[in-house]
Amino acid sequence: MADRTDIRTPVTLLTGFLGSGKTTLMNRALRDPAMARTAVIINEFGEIPIDHALTAASSDTILVLENGCLCCTVFGDLVQTLNRLYHAREAGEVQFDRIVIETSGLADVASVLQAFLSEPTLAGLFLVSTVIATVDAVNASHTLTEHAGSVRQVALADYLLITKLDLLAPDERPRIRAELTERLRRCNATARIGAADDPDVDPMALLRRGAADPGQDVQAAKAWLDDALAHGDAGHAHAGHAHDSGIASFSLIRDTPLPRAALQLLLSSLEKHLGPCLLRVKGLVNVAEQPDQPAIIQGAQHLLHNLTWLPQWPDADRRTRIVFITQGIAPGELAELVTLLDRVAQRTAHARLRANAVQGQADGN
Repeated sequence: MADRTDIRTPVTLLTGFLGSGKTTLMNRALRDPAMARTAVIINEFGEIPIDHALTAASSDTILVLENGCLCCTVFGDLVQTLNRLYHAREAGEVQFDRIVIETSGLADVASVLQAFLSEPTLAGLFLVSTVIATVDAVNASHTLTEHAGSVRQVALADYLLITKLDLLAPDERPRIRAELTERLRRCNATARIGAADDPDVDPMALLRRGAADPGQDVQAAKAWLDDALAHGDAGHAHAGHAHDSGIASFSLIRDTPLPRAALQLLLSSLEKHLGPCLLRVKGLVNVAEQPDQPAIIQGAQHLLHNLTWLPQWPDADRRTRIVFITQGIAPGELAELVTLLDRVAQRTAHARLRANAVQGQADGN
């Protein structure tokens, strides 16, 4: 089976707490001609669109959502704005091949991700390819301690960009960067971490980067999952320690395939018992009924029931590997809960299969 082409427009989410340097990064990128075919949506929290005024460029594809946080009061506006952009492009009024959304410093990225995964209008037309979070090196220690929202932004990012190192005393920069990097790694074991003033950091490339949808490309799926498991345990179950604001990670690894019924029961049970505590989940699943085509799981806050299937396994490793990032659940409790639900789901599925087989034999007689 050949990979099918994905017609969805890739979306980059640029997040970070108040004053962490998002607009500065956006300005640097917008000066690059390669960003000409990128539509930019800026979300602000306040009565006057200051960030929009500070943005270096202005065109029909730079829009501002005012007076609210993207995850709450203007969420409906985001859906309408994306729909308008799509139809304007279809009518030939604007041209773009990617969208960058700069969230307000108070936005809950989990809610935004969930919207793209669950809102039919968005899910069919757009694909969140990467989440970038800026982290202010000067104020990060206080911000991460005092503001749980900033920790959630860090925990959900695919790429963490440390900013404002140049404002620190030169002899202090290496130590502060090392300490901050260690703290960020505790919050997010899978993200890539860089600094805005690193010679190899290209703002334009960063905003336009992002792995292809793992459900469409075999090698993208491998890289996607390798990143997720890079700092985990190679064992069958691994729980990360609880750190800032109760962030924890857990990797479920299984050698034997899961019956489709067991997988569906596991997803439903996890959604019911974890609910909003589940920040993000990603994984490859070996489903017994389709052993040559792994199922892709990805979601935010609530798991998706509609699975995506790869045409083949990316390598010889055919284990089921699912990574969970949660908030408010102790690592030990998370490990016990997921392991228990996995075991119950398998037993229930096998019992149903046996019952159906017995019923089928009875009907045949």
